Amino acid sequence: MPLLQEEYLQNISYDSVIFGFSGEKLKILVLEYHNMKTFALPGGFVKVNEPLDEAVKRGLSERTGLDEIYLEQFHTFGSMDRFSPAVMRKMLLEQGYDYEDHWFFGRFITVGYYALINYENVVPKPDELSDSIKWYDYDQLPKLMMDHAEIVEKALDHLRSNLDHKLLSFNLLPERFTMKELQQVYEAILGETQNRANFQRKMLSLNILERHEKLFLGGSHKAPFLYSFKK
Repeated sequence: MPLLQEEYLQNISYDSVIFGFSGEKLKILVLEYHNMKTFALPGGFVKVNEPLDEAVKRGLSERTGLDEIYLEQFHTFGSMDRFSPAVMRKMLLEQGYDYEDHWFFGRFITVGYYALINYENVVPKPDELSDSIKWYDYDQLPKLMMDHAEIVEKALDHLRSNLDHKLLSFNLLPERFTMKELQQVYEAILGETQNRANFQRKMLSLNILERHEKLFLGGSHKAPFLYSFKK
């Protein structure tokens, strides 16, 4: 029997909004359930003998292959839109389990987490309930189940607040990057163009960057400096 009742806490789950950056676009990791054309955020359940944070890290490690991911809890969701027994029953049916009653069909309150990771470091791996898990552009997401679209928007709002210092904790950029690459991250997350000179002036004034040698790609007079975040 999948998801044994005595193994998991009932009526509580987690859903993770995993942001990635491709160099131009903000992307989100989305899975598709077996033979259902139903799309969802990576989520899961909490075992009775594990902390909530560890359950989330376990689920993300299984799906991304990454162990060192900075996660931030941002909101708890408990609307009646979270109750969809017909969809949950079909998920189990697609796995060959036919239950009239199962704790999986109940209403769940879910805890939202988000992470921002380097897109190039991840080879997504679907779980046993999914046909696929892959990156979608934020502005071209498929229709998500239940309240998952609301969860995405709430996560993005949270990420945008105090972004200057949140980037210090996330594994989004290479260890060393150009000012242009950093500006592209800001523009993708904020959804608006930044003035180049003003952006550079602002970032340098925050005292969170360390400047390194120039990146020579062509004419030396145009070579940009490389930067890293201060530890």
